[in-house]
Amino acid sequence: MKKIGKVLKKDWIILIIIILGFGFGAYFYSSLPDRVPIHWNIEGEVNGYGTKFFGAFGLPLINLGCYLMFIILPYIDPKKKNYEKFNSTYQYLKYILIIFLFGIQVITLLASTGVVINIADYIQIMISLIFILIGNVMGRFSHNYFVGIKTPWTLADEQVWKRTHRIAGPLWVIGGILNLLLTFTGIYFKKIGFIVILIIIVVIPIIYSYILYRKIHPNMN
Repeated sequence: MKKIGKVLKKDWIILIIIILGFGFGAYFYSSLPDRVPIHWNIEGEVNGYGTKFFGAFGLPLINLGCYLMFIILPYIDPKKKNYEKFNSTYQYLKYILIIFLFGIQVITLLASTGVVINIADYIQIMISLIFILIGNVMGRFSHNYFVGIKTPWTLADEQVWKRTHRIAGPLWVIGGILNLLLTFTGIYFKKIGFIVILIIIVVIPIIYSYILYRKIHPNMN
């Protein structure tokens, strides 16, 4: 309990952001329509609605749930001791996710109350920044079961883990930059480009981890 209390004390900025999310939801609640837009396609058109309550408090609740998950994971991971090796990076990941979800909530509430916003471009920019920010620190992830590129081969061999993440990091950064540039192109290029980038930054590290594992363990079936 002392450790959890210490974590909560250290995370006071994150907790304020989460509380602000509930505050924004309460502030905008009376102004929201009965059916609140909660999902948009690549063209920026609404293709999903939620209840008024979910529109106001859904994302803050998800944010709170994600934060609790971040607290719990180091305690249930079989490699829990490794979290101490990348503690600052793990903290950095908390901030990225919490701020991202808070930003999505704010932009959703504004759009739901009539403010004209290009939701598709906004989300694409946010996702691009996430790729860049996570890719920039991916090489620092220590061997664990929850955070990082988890394939059977990275989990089975710590060397494969390290080398796969060192390869994946620059790919994510480059992919994020390219996806950011795609924001300013036509819708067709944004859609196809994002899919191609996503496939590349996901599939290449998976294939690389398999090839490297087979190279290190040539006699494994």
